[in-house]
Amino acid sequence: MRKWISLSLLLASFVLMSFTLNKKKKVVFFGDSITQMGAEPGGYIRLMEDLIKSENQTNEFELVGAGISGNKVTDLYMRLEKDVLSKQPQIVLIYIGINDIWHKRLAGTGTDYVKYTEFYDAIVKKLQAANIQVVVCTPSVIGERKDHSNEQDGELNMYSNWLRNYAKVNQLPCVDLRTEFQNYLIANNPSNVEKGLLTSDRVHLNAKGNQFVAEAIWKTIKDLK
Repeated sequence: MRKWISLSLLLASFVLMSFTLNKKKKVVFFGDSITQMGAEPGGYIRLMEDLIKSENQTNEFELVGAGISGNKVTDLYMRLEKDVLSKQPQIVLIYIGINDIWHKRLAGTGTDYVKYTEFYDAIVKKLQAANIQVVVCTPSVIGERKDHSNEQDGELNMYSNWLRNYAKVNQLPCVDLRTEFQNYLIANNPSNVEKGLLTSDRVHLNAKGNQFVAEAIWKTIKDLK
């Protein structure tokens, strides 16, 4: 009888270990309309699922979109518990900053630099307190001109520089979309147009842009331990 009990316990432990080892990593993408659209068919999150499938890692990752149109870093902070922590993810990618800058011109709102850094840091600390791995993502573009003549390039560079340094100091993975986009546009925008290459309207991703972002983020996500 004791042997049967011991054998049953041993088998149960193997099953439990197998379940634990095979549990998918839940990745939440936390952001604005770019991420909200990224969770729709053809969006960068759905395209990333295709990349995952092509590399036979479907059983390794579960991707969840948590983007809301118009959001800024303060909005993310306010809905962190409901839209992210409650989902108990292992990884969260923060992709925010476009509206914090763009809305300064578009709607007379936005988020000043110091406030942006403070709220961003507060979000990261709350995620880390929940033992969640954080991935930082720099904001991409507000206009696709390659010669630094887009109206808000200076602010995008300033916020992106802070994010790069913040990621380095805090040893966080960083998807540097700002640099990735700039390099692509330098190589592929001979007419110096302001939209139509990776975006449909200077900000939101077109089909090519969604694929571009999916590939850029996947390169970082798949290497996380």
